[in-house]
Amino acid sequence: MKYKKLTISCIMSATILGGIGYATYVYSNKTESDEDKTIPLVKQENAVAEVDTIVLHKQVFQKQLLCNGKLVAIRRAELMCPHAGEILKSVTVKNGQRVAAGMLLAVAETRDKRNEVEKAAHDIERARVELQDKLIGLGYDGDVKKVPADVLHRVEVTSGYYSAKYSMKSAKASLSDCQLRAPFSGKIANLVARPHQRGDKFCTLIDDSYFDVEFQVLEAELTSVRIGSRVRVSPFIDESISLIGSVVEINPTIDERGMVTIKARIKNISNKLLDGMNVKVIIENSVPNMLVVPKEAVLERDGYHVVFVYDPNKHRAVWTYVDVLYSNIDCFAITDCSKKDSKIHVGDIVITSGNLNLADDTEVKIADN
Repeated sequence: MKYKKLTISCIMSATILGGIGYATYVYSNKTESDEDKTIPLVKQENAVAEVDTIVLHKQVFQKQLLCNGKLVAIRRAELMCPHAGEILKSVTVKNGQRVAAGMLLAVAETRDKRNEVEKAAHDIERARVELQDKLIGLGYDGDVKKVPADVLHRVEVTSGYYSAKYSMKSAKASLSDCQLRAPFSGKIANLVARPHQRGDKFCTLIDDSYFDVEFQVLEAELTSVRIGSRVRVSPFIDESISLIGSVVEINPTIDERGMVTIKARIKNISNKLLDGMNVKVIIENSVPNMLVVPKEAVLERDGYHVVFVYDPNKHRAVWTYVDVLYSNIDCFAITDCSKKDSKIHVGDIVITSGNLNLADDTEVKIADN
């Protein structure tokens, strides 16, 4: 019995010692882990938020009205084949090709027209001989420079020389018409004609050096648009392209949907713009003497607009209520908040980034740029 008691005591002692060792191990690891987690938190609490700022000053604010529009080339012409219905001898252009004014586009079969020119040349030579004979019969030596104008005219008519000259002129014009030349500089589109085939329509020639942008605004928004209003145009396929133009035409009627059609003109400085392309149109009106901040600078708190003004003496962010007068894609025009009796001034330093988690009187520092 004594032996058994001794054995039990040894087992209980070992168990207790093992438990104490395990507890010591767990406590040691837990303390070390907690310290690892605590150190960053302390550092985070002591970190000062870095912010970007701007200095407020009076400037022109671009009030904007957003619309959808369509590009229309400033000039376009539906070109017909030379001598429509005749076989084309050659076509020298292709779709998308840019051509200069006067450039040869196509040539129709010229054999019959050349024959007409040769016949007209023979007729005029025969008429010239008849003219000379008639002048000699009238007592002139054949030098037309010495013949009075009225006499020469009668002789040209009666000899057939006058008609022969007209026939020659017509034959040369008809031969020239076998060639189709570009009436103005532009781009070839909708080319349907093919060499060695008969046809009527040849192509559409588009002058896209400038575009007219057609868009519509609501009747209520018409007060924001006038002749000369500045517009900014960007194609939906690439909004990084931004072209500046101005309103050139306002249609003086309102359609059944209460819309007014507006036309603006832009210069084409991009090879990505095409006739008929859908674009975004921003109508801009300049409003002078505004305090302008980026949209990121303005936050909403408790149903009011708020900016944080940097106090350079205390290095603190000061919670300041403001009212937004106007907005565009990038900016707000702000002023004092009358309901909160809060003021904003020229020269105030407004925080523009790093302001999402700021509170009033938070210590901040301006980031090094």
